[in-house]
Amino acid sequence: MMNDSGAKQDPAGAITYNVLIAIRKIIQSIAMNSRSLVKRVGLTGPQLMVLQEVAYAGEVSVGEVAKAISLSQGTVTGILERMEKKGLVTRRRSNFDRRRVLVQTTTAGGQLLESAPPLMQEAFVERFNGLQDWEQTMILTSLQRLVTIMDARAIEAAPILATGTIEESEKTIELEK
Repeated sequence: MMNDSGAKQDPAGAITYNVLIAIRKIIQSIAMNSRSLVKRVGLTGPQLMVLQEVAYAGEVSVGEVAKAISLSQGTVTGILERMEKKGLVTRRRSNFDRRRVLVQTTTAGGQLLESAPPLMQEAFVERFNGLQDWEQTMILTSLQRLVTIMDARAIEAAPILATGTIEESEKTIELEK
């Protein structure tokens, strides 16, 4: 219910309205950050995460990268194929187990990482970890409740701040070329 000035009178309605605005701001912030990252370095957040993990680990298997960043091996394989075409990583079969594909960054991949900004989630994790334990628990509980309210429990999600699926964010970068 609105009063003459257009403001909500019902406190519960006002809270709902403000929760929806907060959710929308989070979604927009993630989308804006993703677009900015693509424009600045030509990679999506998931691609940058994969490249960082490969650089950190040295020569590493695709499966190990997937496990380290909580993505499926198929998703990581697709990301690595696109990064190989850009000259950022190299892939080769293991000498000991031909089923195993090993990946490492190239000089160009290393240079890109040096100039890349930190991922949005890195700043989030740092700030979130700075909160009191009770604040972290309260936020987690509230977000889990929102997931339930929004019937989103069945949605598979990786701990990566990106809108849509990882595959959709990969397609976005292809469209922006």
